[in-house]
Amino acid sequence: MNASKILEQLMRQAGGQSGNAGGSGGQGGSGLDIKGMLDGLSRQLGGGGESASGQGGGSGVDVKSLLGGGALGLLVGSKRGRKLGGKALKYGAIAGVGMLAWKAWQGSRGGADQVQGAPAEGEPVERLGGEARERRSLELLQAMIMAARADGHIDAQERELIAGQIDALGADDELHAWVERQLSAPLDAEALAAQVDSPQAAREIYLISVAVVDEQNAMERAWLDQLGRALALPGEVTSALEHQAREAG
Repeated sequence: MNASKILEQLMRQAGGQSGNAGGSGGQGGSGLDIKGMLDGLSRQLGGGGESASGQGGGSGVDVKSLLGGGALGLLVGSKRGRKLGGKALKYGAIAGVGMLAWKAWQGSRGGADQVQGAPAEGEPVERLGGEARERRSLELLQAMIMAARADGHIDAQERELIAGQIDALGADDELHAWVERQLSAPLDAEALAAQVDSPQAAREIYLISVAVVDEQNAMERAWLDQLGRALALPGEVTSALEHQAREAG
C-alpha cells in the first residue's frame, strides 16, 4: 500500500488550510457547509463540471481546487453544517500531527525531554522512514476515518465520495480496498489501539482524531473518551493533546 504518500498529501493540504482558518482566505466568517461541498463533489464525479459556483446553496466553491480535491474536507466535515475554515476544523493539528503530539506530551510533563531524548517513547511520524512510516501512516488514516464516522452520519454517498477522493490523491488498489473496508467496518477503538507500537503512536492517533471530530457532539466526544481509554493515555496527556489541537488551529 502507499498510505504514507496519501497521509503526506493530506498533511500538506491541512498545512495550506491552517493558516487561513477564520480568515478571509479560509472562506471568511460565512464558511462553507459540507452539504454544499458534497453536492459539488457529486456533480464533479458524475461529470457535472469543475465548479459548483452558484450551486450547492450558493456556496460558489471550485471543489477541485478545495483541499486538493476534497478528501480532507470530507473527512473533517459533516453534512450537519460544520464549516470549513472555521475553528471547529483543526487543520494545523493534522499538518504537524507528529511533532505537535510530541510537544503536547512534553507540555504535560513540564517541558522535559527533547524530541530525540526519550527513544522508548517512539518517533514522531515525520521522522520515520520506510516500513515504519507506512505502518504509522496507515494507523493515522484509520484513526481519521473512524473519527469521521463517530457521529454515525456518514452514508453510502459520503463513503463513495471519500473513497473516490482518496483515490484521486493516488491511492493504489490495495489501499483503495483497505479504505473501502474501513468505511464500513464496525468502529472499534480497542482494535485501533492494539496496532500502536509506542506511546508516541498512541498520542498521534488521539491528536489526529481530535482534529477530525466535533467535541461538542456527544457521540464524537464519547468516541474520543473511548479512544483515550483504549490507548491508555493519561488524562493530563489527552487534555494536553486537545489543547494542542485547538492552539494549532
